[in-house]
Amino acid sequence: MTFPFDNSYARLPERFYRRLAPVPVAGPRLVALNEALARQLGLAVEALRAPAGLAVLAGNAVPEGAEPLAMAYAGHQFGAFVPQLGDGRAILLGELVTPSGERFDVQLKGSGRTPFSRSGDGRAWLGPVLREYLIGEAMHALGVPTTRALAAVATGEPVYRETALPGAVLTRIARSHVRIGTFEYFSARDDRDALGQLADYVIARHYPDVREAEQPYRALLEAVIGRQAELVAQWLAVGFIHGVMNTDNTSIAGETIDYGPCAFMDAYHPATVFSSIDHQGRYAYGNQPRIAHWNLARLAQTLLPLLGPSEAQAIEAAQAAIDAFPGRFERAYLDAFRRKLGLFEAHEDDADLIGRLLKAMAETGADFTNGFRALCAAALENDGPAPAPFGDGALGAWVVDWRARLAREGASPAERAARMRRANPAVIPRNHRVEATLAAAVDGDLAPFEELLRVVTDPWEDRPEYQRYRLPPEPHEVVEATFCGT
Repeated sequence: MTFPFDNSYARLPERFYRRLAPVPVAGPRLVALNEALARQLGLAVEALRAPAGLAVLAGNAVPEGAEPLAMAYAGHQFGAFVPQLGDGRAILLGELVTPSGERFDVQLKGSGRTPFSRSGDGRAWLGPVLREYLIGEAMHALGVPTTRALAAVATGEPVYRETALPGAVLTRIARSHVRIGTFEYFSARDDRDALGQLADYVIARHYPDVREAEQPYRALLEAVIGRQAELVAQWLAVGFIHGVMNTDNTSIAGETIDYGPCAFMDAYHPATVFSSIDHQGRYAYGNQPRIAHWNLARLAQTLLPLLGPSEAQAIEAAQAAIDAFPGRFERAYLDAFRRKLGLFEAHEDDADLIGRLLKAMAETGADFTNGFRALCAAALENDGPAPAPFGDGALGAWVVDWRARLAREGASPAERAARMRRANPAVIPRNHRVEATLAAAVDGDLAPFEELLRVVTDPWEDRPEYQRYRLPPEPHEVVEATFCGT
């Protein structure tokens, strides 16, 4: 099995990682293979399905050109700093360069103990592996920057948590596995040389345009801030809640990474939390912009030695960059919700229009996804009754104002509705469907997983056969808590 590896991270000094191979498993079996992604990466699907390819995906063989390693990083977890985390159950095999010249990390998750495992076993079980596969592919279909799954492999070995569970390995593809926590790792050790090397590496790989800036490290910080502002705005636009927005789960490349206790909202409310360990609501839906701002401030702190000739100048540069986040996020957020509402132009009262809609949805318990999708049909008419839940009350009054706002633009109703149908998905991976699918898979039935994967990777069309996947949960189906995959 040939992989076109060119491993730039492995060429950094060895204090950035620990070199080691994945731990082999007893009985690997291919559960899912992302054939479209494989072709994008320039990999032969047939070779991946063959025994030699399966051995690589399981961690039983190291392909030629790979330089497997576990990355070192630290992180703030629920606000508390942990100076050493690192890849405790993942191995970066190397970096692929695709036929189009793009560079991607190939990582095995659940591949055994590493020097960063602490008390963990370094393994993963099938449920969280399939959750990450499913949600990552759904996010990709929705146009949200994300890591993706190339394959899921059952190991033939049990993993012991509260009980024995089927083990699995995920092959994760990312533009980068460098995190804010990677910078924090070297900052905590006052390793200024490593901080400079890491910043130079990230610039060369992910932000080459900033190399020519007068202050390239400040330009790097500003670029990362911009990507995070866009990313979180996109999360909010599809009702996504990450669940563990720790700095070690914040990608420097601006991708969604680490799908643990994540979920999509059903009924809209900004205080919605799904993570079983987020007792204070730190990472609630509506808190995500504030947490992103906080995380980025931690990144700015690590970069202070690189941001100016004096401490005072460095702090001034960092503060100016961080202070720009709210404005950058607000612009990205308004743009995203204007698309959802069929608005082509920016008007000063748009924030109020959006805010009043969300307030009314929260008060009435309206379904976030279905509510916005219903507006696509309402946009086809300038008056007349609006579909549920917009027929009366606060939502009905809002529709009158929204239609008046639409009339101030020159777009036709058909143009508006078409724009909205590409911003408001018909289907999302609803949490009760995901949990039922994973339970079936753990019991040996993969058909529900395969069907749900087909549905959520085709999110924009009103297909009659998908109708049951559009339904919110019945009271007995509601899943109020999701769990970390460790």
